[in-house]
Amino acid sequence: MSAAKKCTATTDQMIAHSHVAVIGGGIGGLSTALALAMQGASVVVYEQAPAIAEVGAGLQITPNGARVLNWLGLTEALEAAGLPAQAVVPMDGLTGRAVTRFDLSAQDPEYRFVARSDLIDMLATACHRRGVQIVLNHRAEDLPEADLVIGADGIRSVTRGMLNGDATPKFTGQVAWRAVIKAEAAPEARIWMLPRRHVVTYPLPGGRLNIVAVQERSDWADEGWHHPDEPAHLREAFSDGCGALQSILMQVENPNLWGLFQHPVAPVWVTDRVALVGDAAHPTLPFLAQGANLALEDAAVLARQLALHGLAAGLPRYQALRQPRVRRAITAASANAGNYHLRGARRRVAHLGLTGLGLVAPGAFIGRMDWLYGYDATA
Repeated sequence: MSAAKKCTATTDQMIAHSHVAVIGGGIGGLSTALALAMQGASVVVYEQAPAIAEVGAGLQITPNGARVLNWLGLTEALEAAGLPAQAVVPMDGLTGRAVTRFDLSAQDPEYRFVARSDLIDMLATACHRRGVQIVLNHRAEDLPEADLVIGADGIRSVTRGMLNGDATPKFTGQVAWRAVIKAEAAPEARIWMLPRRHVVTYPLPGGRLNIVAVQERSDWADEGWHHPDEPAHLREAFSDGCGALQSILMQVENPNLWGLFQHPVAPVWVTDRVALVGDAAHPTLPFLAQGANLALEDAAVLARQLALHGLAAGLPRYQALRQPRVRRAITAASANAGNYHLRGARRRVAHLGLTGLGLVAPGAFIGRMDWLYGYDATA
């Protein structure tokens, strides 16, 4: 079939009869490939790396993301790969005192801690079983021949630029270190809050502890997760932290450092044969644990809209449904950074308020998050 013919989608063309090219083999790309293959599409994933693999960093699969993985047929794989989370615990990073504790044990589906590499592996395995072809060592400089092209090429998306032109991200005034150490820990996410800084820790399978440490500063590091830094720099940034936090950071040997940039949500997500998903459409700061979860939601909503309405009508419906939600999530994530980094009297008042909330209304936090965790992208 000629390129010209393959680039023309008819108004009634259904996804089940379509050839789909996915640019990018990360969480967004693989979950979208799997979701579309489940609707009967013929799917090829183009990945520029020599292997479908990820570094050992962790992520949090919140109930909204878990619903998508269940819908994709990965319930047992997720249960095997992830640790059920029992709580989110805001900590005073200066004293080591737990400010409060927000119980997660009643979440359905369960909130889980997962190694990013394990999630990538389970998605890739499921894609192979569904007949998805994965092409490695392929850098997409032009849109492939296909009825539908999915731009899942991440925070530096070439596809986003093709649809929206160039956009300059804004440095947030924050940098982050990421590391994984060998350590046993309670099944909870701890947020160690200090003035102008915070550290998030949570366990991963295999006796590991995932660490993300964020510091406000005027100078910046390049975007990306693979810029090695000296562990002494990380420890110096939190040298006034409590003993428990310093003990954790003393075990870090090979941290990666990156600058945190605020990208605008792409104004245009779709054309007549292109759709953006995940970070290609809406890069998200790591303060709400929603990057992977929003990408999973994108996959489900896109696949369902295309299955129900065909390409011509389904693509704009996908954008209309997703943009308001991701904007709300990104706004909430940005606000969290400020809440974690309070100083002086505001910090003391906020911590007292959190303690009181946990005592008087222990379910209030989860209730306030229902718009996020209670959402079902598969419904």
